[in-house]
Amino acid sequence: MKKNYFKKFNRNLLGLISLIYIIIVTLISILAYVISPDKSINANMMDLSLHSRPPLFKVKVINVPNNLNSEKFSEWLVGKQKVDNQISIEKIIWIEDELYYQPFGSKKDFFKKVPISKFDNKLTNSQIEKKYIKTKTFWLGTDKYGRDLLSRIIIGSRISLSIGIIAVLISLILGVFLGLLAGYYGGLLDTFIMWLINVVWSIPSLLMVIGISLALGKGFWQVFIAVGLTMWVEVARLVRGQVISIREKTYIEAAKGLGFSNRRILLFHILPMIVPSLIVICSANFASAILIESGLSFLGIGAQPPVPSWGGMIKDHFRYILLGKPYLAIVPGLSIMSLVFAFMTLGNSLRDTLDVKN
Repeated sequence: MKKNYFKKFNRNLLGLISLIYIIIVTLISILAYVISPDKSINANMMDLSLHSRPPLFKVKVINVPNNLNSEKFSEWLVGKQKVDNQISIEKIIWIEDELYYQPFGSKKDFFKKVPISKFDNKLTNSQIEKKYIKTKTFWLGTDKYGRDLLSRIIIGSRISLSIGIIAVLISLILGVFLGLLAGYYGGLLDTFIMWLINVVWSIPSLLMVIGISLALGKGFWQVFIAVGLTMWVEVARLVRGQVISIREKTYIEAAKGLGFSNRRILLFHILPMIVPSLIVICSANFASAILIESGLSFLGIGAQPPVPSWGGMIKDHFRYILLGKPYLAIVPGLSIMSLVFAFMTLGNSLRDTLDVKN
């Protein structure tokens, strides 16, 4: 049976491409600080002289060591607390073995000095130039603060995937629990749970998330919890409907006749039968969570600066669309669209593969 599912899914090219894309984005988010050009925490290395530069922009930089270059495993996960000081320059000159540089965008006769003690004193002038002076490429350009846009996009993928995972887990725990109770026991319990579902369902999702976020306070985890608390109703309704149709099956009646406990029947005989439907709705909820978080960040209620959020990036740069630099808003917008599209397409493919009928 499992082989048939795999064969059926592999024949769905769009679903397979979506799954591969989601896996790639997940790997990128896990290894974000390994592959990101800016390895500072939240990719927050600013240089206002480089603000709003176009994709493929190149500039010479002096990497001034911070003398704290000890590699720690935690830095691969959350970024470096202290990174080398990168100075954007036009050119350098040596005067009596002292290094002077012209800051990027400054007047031609304006130079600043870099203390030679910052560098390895065993190196000659030419060796210092070769080791510490590089040409840096901003593949997607820079934002309005001069930060590397590619790095911000890469780190921002963690926010989108994290919100999806946590929101889906919260919605599953609440939705499955309440749905199982309502569908299996019925009666007043079912009436109360359905009343609660209808009340929550009648409130616009974004409005409810905003209300919960304001109640819990602005922040990273508050948004995750708020989004999860608004998505459980769909899961609960689905589970309730499935349980009502399954509880009348002959094998459930046989289990009751054999004296199996209600908990055993729910966990080992009913719940496994609704797993395919849960997989499909989780994929759709994942996409919805990403959209809601992006909307909240755009409104300024989601992840707070300097944490990079794709919705927050659009908020910071949507005005640049009219200033001839639309890529600053389009790039994070395309990131949101592509990931949401991938999850929705994957959900549709899984529904067809698992033959789910809701």
